[in-house]
Amino acid sequence: MAVLKAAEIDRFVANPPEAGGVVLVFGPDTGLVSERATRLVTKASEGDSDPFNLVKIDASEISSDPNRLIDEVLTVPLFGGRRIIWVKDASGKNLNPALEPVLKLDDWQTLVVLEGGDIKKGVGLRKLIESHKRAVALPCYADNDRGIDQLIDEETRESGLTITREARAALHSLLGGDRMASRGELKKLCLYALGKGRIDSEDIEAIIGDASSFEMSELIDAAASGDLATLDHGLERLAEAGSKASVIANQALKHFQQLHRMRIDIDQGKSAQQVIDGQRPPIFFNRKPKFSQQLRIWSLRDLERSMAILSEATRISRLNDPLGVPVLSEALLKLGRAARARSQRR
Repeated sequence: MAVLKAAEIDRFVANPPEAGGVVLVFGPDTGLVSERATRLVTKASEGDSDPFNLVKIDASEISSDPNRLIDEVLTVPLFGGRRIIWVKDASGKNLNPALEPVLKLDDWQTLVVLEGGDIKKGVGLRKLIESHKRAVALPCYADNDRGIDQLIDEETRESGLTITREARAALHSLLGGDRMASRGELKKLCLYALGKGRIDSEDIEAIIGDASSFEMSELIDAAASGDLATLDHGLERLAEAGSKASVIANQALKHFQQLHRMRIDIDQGKSAQQVIDGQRPPIFFNRKPKFSQQLRIWSLRDLERSMAILSEATRISRLNDPLGVPVLSEALLKLGRAARARSQRR
């Protein structure tokens, strides 16, 4: 098979193949990787009462003993049902020698689920999995706007809550880097608003806005506004926390793309306030002054240069994870210094 597209992944997880096969769940969003792997294993083992049919193995055990995997795959369940082999931390180890004998089998009933991290295309496990007819790869990237809306809808519906449009817009600026973290924040928010029946902006400020972690939106706003002191602090926290630079770089690029679209409308004669109030989804009320300030600072030409810088930072951080934080830091500092210089001239 091949790498499934986003629209196909949820259907596959909800209806895993009844025959044997190998599934690689991978990507930079480790929370989403874990969530999808768990859902897949849970669904595949539905109705099987034999706990011994589910085997969890760390990838280090497989890499040190490549024969272990095929032995587990060929083991016949004592009480019927289908065996599921769940391999954790699959991206950091060379598992190809263990997987190749499995994929050469003519027929097998065991489902092998490999839970990995961000694996480059055309190398290692991805190269092996994507070229085989009984193997499939499920990529897990940071939630886009549609994914965040779906996540919000899932959690609010489960809690019997509604959410205002402004509160939903605020969540878009705070969620999306990691599925597990996003879901955890939403569960906490829903619990807080449970007695009200509705989530509004004040609830988000009280619960998520006071989180001790340095918010992605605050880091991006600091760069776009020329607030170098806040930006320096945020970059220190970014490096210490081991945050995913490619996710933040992509969010920063999306922010400057939005500023670019807004700047075009302003240059065509609309007022800044009209443009800000007309954004869909709407901008969270306490970020509106920041957008107003940034639109005063940045010209159309400067925004185009900034998007080129962030696009390159996003590309490099995706291709080379160890370089991600220094490359993103340099890009944001360059933009922050440019914003500060322009704001001082105005």
